[in-house]
Amino acid sequence: MSPASLAIGIFAGAIGLAYFIYGKRQARFAPLLAGLALCAYPYFVDSVPWSLAIGAALAAAPFFLDF
Repeated sequence: MSPASLAIGIFAGAIGLAYFIYGKRQARFAPLLAGLALCAYPYFVDSVPWSLAIGAALAAAPFFLDF
């Protein structure tokens, strides 16, 4: 694990926690799932470019998906 992937994981986890809390309080399913995914995906992805791409897609998902 490189320092860059560790930093990306910490940042993605922080954004994921914020999305999760927001989704739970507002009873919205898209931010709740995106928050869970943002907290979990750094455990499975070790490549920095893939980690950035997946994190950006998950962070943008609640703005485009509304269910």
